[in-house]
Amino acid sequence: MRQYYKIAAAGFCGLMLTACADTTLDYIQVEKPQSIAEYEYLNAYSPLKEYIDRAAHPGFLLGGAIAASDYINKGVVYRLANSNYDQITAGNAMKYASVVNDNGDMDFSTVEAFVEAAKGAGMQIYGHTLCWHAQQNVKWLNSLIADRELDVDPNEKILIEDAKKDFSNDAKFPFYVMGYEPQIVGGILTVPEYPGEWYQFFVMDQIPTVPGRSYTITAKIRGSKPGDLNVQFGNWGATMEKKMSFTDEWDECSVDIDGVTTESSFVVFQPGTYDGKLEIEWIKLSHSEAPAMEVETEVNKQTYTDGPFPFHAMGCEPPVIDGCIHFVPTGDWSQFFIFPGGDNPLTEGDYVVYLDMTASEDASGVQLTMQNGWGGDAQNVTATVPVVAGQNTYKLKFSGITGGNYDMILKPQTAMAILDVRSVTVCRVEKMNKLPLSPEEKAEVLDAELSRWIKGMMDATGGYVTAWDVVNEALQDTWGDIPLKNGVDNADPNSFYWQDYLGENYVRNVVKYAREHYAAQEGANPSDLKLFINDYNLEAAYNNNDKCKSLVNWIAKWEADGITKIDGIGSQMHVTYSLNPETQKRNEEAVVNMLNILKDSGKLIRITELDMGISDADNQTIKTEDVTFEQHKLMADYYKFIIQKYFEIIPLSQQYGICNWAITDSPAESGWRGGEPIGLWNLNYQRKPEYGGFADGLSGK
Repeated sequence: MRQYYKIAAAGFCGLMLTACADTTLDYIQVEKPQSIAEYEYLNAYSPLKEYIDRAAHPGFLLGGAIAASDYINKGVVYRLANSNYDQITAGNAMKYASVVNDNGDMDFSTVEAFVEAAKGAGMQIYGHTLCWHAQQNVKWLNSLIADRELDVDPNEKILIEDAKKDFSNDAKFPFYVMGYEPQIVGGILTVPEYPGEWYQFFVMDQIPTVPGRSYTITAKIRGSKPGDLNVQFGNWGATMEKKMSFTDEWDECSVDIDGVTTESSFVVFQPGTYDGKLEIEWIKLSHSEAPAMEVETEVNKQTYTDGPFPFHAMGCEPPVIDGCIHFVPTGDWSQFFIFPGGDNPLTEGDYVVYLDMTASEDASGVQLTMQNGWGGDAQNVTATVPVVAGQNTYKLKFSGITGGNYDMILKPQTAMAILDVRSVTVCRVEKMNKLPLSPEEKAEVLDAELSRWIKGMMDATGGYVTAWDVVNEALQDTWGDIPLKNGVDNADPNSFYWQDYLGENYVRNVVKYAREHYAAQEGANPSDLKLFINDYNLEAAYNNNDKCKSLVNWIAKWEADGITKIDGIGSQMHVTYSLNPETQKRNEEAVVNMLNILKDSGKLIRITELDMGISDADNQTIKTEDVTFEQHKLMADYYKFIIQKYFEIIPLSQQYGICNWAITDSPAESGWRGGEPIGLWNLNYQRKPEYGGFADGLSGK
């Protein structure tokens, strides 16, 4: 599922159809509505897990998806889950973004409490999910692969002023008053005398800051006697502190604060028990960084293959010998291409050209011209080549390039030296104080983060969670041989595609770290760990189950190294019952086809996120309040069909289980199928006909 939102428990109302045996909830009797009779048959049903024939399906686990906080609180959801399911899945709590904050700190407290609550109830947990593109802390992950500052001598770093506040133009204290208000006297912020108690005041506020950056706070300050004060920097709930010492003479006093964590910050001075007069003329915030340097990046290069002159002739056609254009002077004015414009596209900017050339003797008058056309509007830039005997690499600067395809023409003119041109390299020149990480460096950093995250989760669950969606929703939504998702075709600033950086075999890394860090848990048996690749639309009719076929093929590819072991396949199955008979027939055929494809994979098979909506004959979604009893019954029959086909087609040895993803219908404001009748219970936790269909499917009736 792409996103799961916590479904809040609605208040109980109406006749409770859940029955005492279901959740041990209190039975509330009110006047029976006229339409209630057609629902009364649901009272006869037992809790869902009681319908599983354990002798026939000994390893089958019935799952339910819940909000971890609801389960931890041990209210209605806790009791309902314990009564109806063998295994539970936390909708959000075990995902990366729920644990990792913007600074990379990991908070597993909810996960640990969830595991403890499940242990206490004897309830199994299915982990969801170790690696996904959605619900990642994109800010933190992007910071890991951000451009790095150039390495320079610390003494060569320059100080950049971020903000400065002087009080010369203020008539009164300009900030929020926190109990004590300093005076402005002659443009100087002044504490004329000790207030007689602990006090503090703002000296800067709402300053843009960069998380992770170190800052210097400098104040021009003096006291009536030497002393110190506490400098508080950051924002509410995330401040950092340093002591600033000052004297009784005007001086610029500074403190360094490392690794701010906030994007908007304030500076508060806390003189504490300092009992003298205090004066501040100004205060500024700054940081140091490497000075801008010229950084060259290769963009194009030309080499040569032995044979006749390879380019358009301009009256001179020197052959290529031993990988060099071999020019022998004729005494006449001469020139020739060394790089055709079609192979040398350049964007606007500054460039340097490295010309690798051997000369038989020193020569003057040799030029190199770059031009992006031949008309009057074309840019034509020429540099002189200071030819020296022997093999040399000449560095030639070309500034102010306007952009286009640039022919490069060497002009020996009347020079008498024999010239052998070996190669031409064009580099873009940029002034910067940071360098992008290479693809290899990004992969190394993210691979380490992936391992850190999985280790943290395995440590937090302590070996109790033995089944996981190890990778979630890896494949595109297309046809044929379906590729992996990527950040180009699925541009979304809130998603992070690990595979873009770690490559198409990134799944191998996730599986490796899951097994390594699980095995490290005290008492863990590595053979107990079951890892599933989970995806949606495997049952889709629109592409004849191409996604399901492709996922099976990808798993075979990932396992081809002989090391990676993927135990199972998870099919989400967020299905829709269609009132269009032809559409519904295709849907059912595609479900059967999917199950047969999954059977042939030989993997454990789990329906991981089964929920159901309904659409009309024109394939328009029908909202909960508009669904009739008869339509609920049709949905119930479809649940029964899916579950019975699972048991019928999937061999016993491959039957891992089925998870009911939506316990209740989706609230109208929910981000997941909002306002749709996707639950087995309604929002008042009353059973629906779909509950009966689900139970009948489990029982095989």
